[in-house]
Amino acid sequence: MIPWNLLDLDHALRASWAADTCSPDDQPEWQPSNPAWGHCDITALIVHDVLGGDLMRGEVHVDGDQRGFHWWNRLSSGVELDLTREQFQRGQRVTAACVVERPPGPLRRWDEYLLLRRRVIEHLGHLPEPAI
Repeated sequence: MIPWNLLDLDHALRASWAADTCSPDDQPEWQPSNPAWGHCDITALIVHDVLGGDLMRGEVHVDGDQRGFHWWNRLSSGVELDLTREQFQRGQRVTAACVVERPPGPLRRWDEYLLLRRRVIEHLGHLPEPAI
């Protein structure tokens, strides 16, 4: 196995995001110019697979109205790592951050998660088994 670093993981995820792995709720607004859009949940889960730590979730607000949730990671060191934060380009605010338990078993977006994992593995060569 060839060693890789966090930058390699970041590049592999970014190269793997596409319309077919975007959340169905966000797919109508997904564009190649904003590839992180709709990928926060499954990206955070893959980072969790690799680095462990906590899963974080916050509420996304636009003009005072909640428009969904945003997911990211808090590593065991306490550092928060958000590889999809740049998706918010229209004044969205993320509030009410909290730690959430990893959903047990197959996820709501299991097929998209597995597809994104396969693409990341194509770039990196290996990932730890999912923490399900």
